[in-house]
Amino acid sequence: MRPRTDNDEKTINPAQRVQVWFICLAIIIGIFGIRLFYLQVIRHDYYRKAALSSQLKEYLVPAERGIIEARDGDQITPIVLNEKKYTLFVDPKYITESEKAAFKIQKEIGGDASAYEKQMKLDTRYAILAKKLDKSQKEKIDKLDIKGIGTREESYRTYPQGELAAQILGFVDNDGVGKYGLEQALNTELQGVPGQLRAITDARGVPLVANKDNIITRPQNGDRVLLTVDVSMQKQMEDLLKAGLDKAKSKSGSAFIMDPYTGAIKAMANYPTYNPGEYFKVENGDTFNNSVVSSPLEVGSIMKPLTAAAALDKGVVSKNTTYFDPSKYKIGDATVTNIEEDGGAGTRSVADILELSLNTGATWLLMQMGGGEINQKARETWYDYMTNHYRFGKITGIEQGYESPGTVPDPNKGYGLNIQYANTAFGQGMSATPLQMGAALSAVINGGTYYKPRLVESTTNSKGKVTKKKPEISGRNVVSPKVSEEMVGLMQGVVNKNYAVYGMKKPDGRHIIGGKTGTAQITKPTGGYYEDKFNGTFMGFLGGDSPEYVIFVRVNEPGIKGYAGSKAAAPIFASITEMLINNFNATPKTR
Repeated sequence: MRPRTDNDEKTINPAQRVQVWFICLAIIIGIFGIRLFYLQVIRHDYYRKAALSSQLKEYLVPAERGIIEARDGDQITPIVLNEKKYTLFVDPKYITESEKAAFKIQKEIGGDASAYEKQMKLDTRYAILAKKLDKSQKEKIDKLDIKGIGTREESYRTYPQGELAAQILGFVDNDGVGKYGLEQALNTELQGVPGQLRAITDARGVPLVANKDNIITRPQNGDRVLLTVDVSMQKQMEDLLKAGLDKAKSKSGSAFIMDPYTGAIKAMANYPTYNPGEYFKVENGDTFNNSVVSSPLEVGSIMKPLTAAAALDKGVVSKNTTYFDPSKYKIGDATVTNIEEDGGAGTRSVADILELSLNTGATWLLMQMGGGEINQKARETWYDYMTNHYRFGKITGIEQGYESPGTVPDPNKGYGLNIQYANTAFGQGMSATPLQMGAALSAVINGGTYYKPRLVESTTNSKGKVTKKKPEISGRNVVSPKVSEEMVGLMQGVVNKNYAVYGMKKPDGRHIIGGKTGTAQITKPTGGYYEDKFNGTFMGFLGGDSPEYVIFVRVNEPGIKGYAGSKAAAPIFASITEMLINNFNATPKTR
């Protein structure tokens, strides 16, 4: 090895050594500077959020559900409101002694301590322990001062009228979702749009509302809804329905009143009923259904006025047409017969078909639609009236959950089509809801316009904008104005002839009252009909110079003797007409 010399030390002088160190230091500082710029500027939001993540939470801020109101004479009465309650929640991150905390909570508000403890151990930042706490329970929880436990104010539905109009209204479940009735049909409009709170919390998990890092999107409250229903009329009709069902020894039934010129429902009742605020106490889920819209039935002889209207509208018969009625018709292997009180074979008129409730008469009307016999033309013509004019087999679109379309048989598919269609002419072998029948009758007697049935008069949004719901036309020229006028007279004739049988007072001449009974055998689940089980119906109208109200009554399996339509349903119809005349000033005649 070569020995080191003085020349070697001269090659790197002190100034050069300082310069090298300075360059190295500058490189290191540059690296740190770039890294700091990356972290503090480019990745600033990411690391800021990461630093806040242990204290940053997101909450949905529930919108207040829209209230529901109805008219009571000239006043507006709330029938669905909101009540302030509290939700108890936990942030498991802050719970160190879950068993002890759960026991303290259970001691103050009741419930299951083990269930509380289970929620406190979840891998989440937010878990619900209990709902619908009242103010005193909330205050007890606050006094416990348990780190990670908090309450949140929320609104819940309350029904100040109790059972009134229960099936119309429906209810709201524990998840805030509308079920049945208006609450389901208008759930989107009523629930509004929830807001959002992204909040920095304190050590107890409570949002620091004033923190500049919070983001708040305010909720949009749900629409306020005003119904077409009259509260007093609803109350009185519910009482009359219940009394009539008791008298008929029936366990269930329905009734409604509608305006034939707007489709507005003035009252709609079902029995048995329930309190929507205590829906969880109901054992039979069928009680929630609004049978007027959701339970189709074979309607029986109330179909005959609609069959007559179709034949008159087609021009195949006139109001004064007479025919020879044989009192029975053989159609294929089946025979159409009448009730015992038909008077036997003889010359009959269109009025007789309705007044005597002749099944053979309805069959004869169907024959005329086919040129004198039941054939493809007759079936297709009657099918057209049932589905396109009267809109059977289609939902009406009323603001209710679970509306049913009913059923209408195909005129060209299946076996025994001629006898099947003969049956539909007097309301068997097809099904419709009471609402569909009432809406169809309204179109027949109001001049021929089918108004969509409705329960909503207006809505008001969270900004105060009022939207009035105008009558909506679903069909025109259901029948001609001439036929409409004739049908009003024909149905008046039915009541004038049979009022005593129906348990009605003799018409006073100041009002027009028309209607038709229906007694339909109930189908067996295995096919065919029960010989001793019937549903009774009555469909009619009340008015002055023109019909003002259409009224429908349904009585399921009455336990009294006699025809279900005339002995069970008609007396309820009679009591409703008296109510409207005496208590609601039904318009009398002026000419």
